[in-house]
Order: sequence, then C-alpha cells, then structure tokens
Amino acid sequence: MRLFRLFAFACLLMAAPYGRCGELVVLVDRAADMPMARIENGLLIDGVHKLLGEALARSTGREVRFLLLPRKRIAKALQKGEADILCGYAPQWIEGDYLWSEPVFTAEEVLVTAASEPRPLAIADLRGQPIGTILGYQHPEIETVLGTGFARENSPNMEINFEKLARGRVHHILIARAVLDYRQRLRAVPLKLHPPLPAASFKTRCAVSRQGHLSLAEANHAIATLTRDGTLAQILAQFR
Repeated sequence: MRLFRLFAFACLLMAAPYGRCGELVVLVDRAADMPMARIENGLLIDGVHKLLGEALARSTGREVRFLLLPRKRIAKALQKGEADILCGYAPQWIEGDYLWSEPVFTAEEVLVTAASEPRPLAIADLRGQPIGTILGYQHPEIETVLGTGFARENSPNMEINFEKLARGRVHHILIARAVLDYRQRLRAVPLKLHPPLPAASFKTRCAVSRQGHLSLAEANHAIATLTRDGTLAQILAQFR
C-alpha cells in the first residue's frame, strides 16, 4: 500500500500542471482541414489527426485528449509540455526544440491554378502573382524559387482559400494534394483547374515534447506498430 501511494504521488507530480498519468495529449492545429481534421464547436470529430491520435494512444496504453490551438500558439504549447505530441509535421515547419519521430506518412504540396487563367509551366512563372496560402504556414521551397516575388494571399484555413479560388478572388493556391483531392470529390461540380504543379514533398513526422510524458522511444515504437499492423494505411485510405 505504501508503495502504491508513493507511485500515485509521483504520478501526480509528473502529470502537473498539464496532463495526467495514463493520458496522451495530442496537439492539433485549429486551421487544419479535412481530410486532416474536422473541428466543430471546438471539438475534433473526424480526420487523420483524430484517428492517428487515438491509435497512438491505444498503442501506448493511454487515454487520448486532443488540445486544439491556433497555429501561432502550437510551438509554445509543445515546448512547455502542454501537449505530448504533434503529428503530421516536418522539422522545417515549426520552430523550437523537439524530439522528432520516425516518418509517419508522406505529404505532397502542389500549386493549382484556375483553368480560366493561363497555365503556368513552372512555379517561377508565378513570380509577383498572388498565391493563396494559410496564415503562419511556411513554404521554404516556394520562397527559394520566387524570393521576394512570392506574393502571399493569406487566409485562416484552406476551406476559405479554396472558396477564394472557386469565386475567382485568387487564381492560384498552395494546397496539400490530399486536401485538393478530398475537396474536389466533395463538390457537386469539381473546380476546373490546370494540372497541379508539384511544389514540395515531405516525409512528415511527429514532434514529441521534451517536457511531456511520452518518450521518443514510445512514440517510435507506436508508429512502427501502426505501420506494421496496417492501421496507419487503413487510416489514410479512409480519406483517399
């Protein structure tokens, strides 16, 4: 009994002030769109982030809790240990000192142009032209090509960006191919677009907080398990 009390007390100390023992706190960007996340009334109800977070929690023997924050608050929250893990990112996308997991899945970013506009043959053709982007998101590959000619037209999320494209408020947007394909399938009449221009390809990983309650070894073991047993492939296949 005394040993149990000591363990319980240690657990409480380790969990304060942000988490509890047996809990995996998964950080999610509020600007994320389907198929990555569907957020309604402040709750994550569907998407890759939800299913992946739940699977990681099961694999590590924890209960999942999702922490939804604006893009600008993500880095600070993860560094302070308010969350244990943030998945679907690459190291160049977020500032701060984290433990980075093995790759989880590959993400491809493309640039699409409305068919009513001249078809660009390369990213460099869009120097000086407004390109729909999401506020706070980094695009180092595009910046390298366009330099000061990268004219960002920022929106809070991709849903608004896509509607701007549909209504002709912008003629070009940067978008993840998975999000593009998902949104085109949802539309009664898909947008008429030129073939997408490849912009970047990334092996996304999970950033593990150094102040959290999940070790990098646990995260990597869970990812390897979900890859090996087909869970990760099943999650991604649901939204293709």
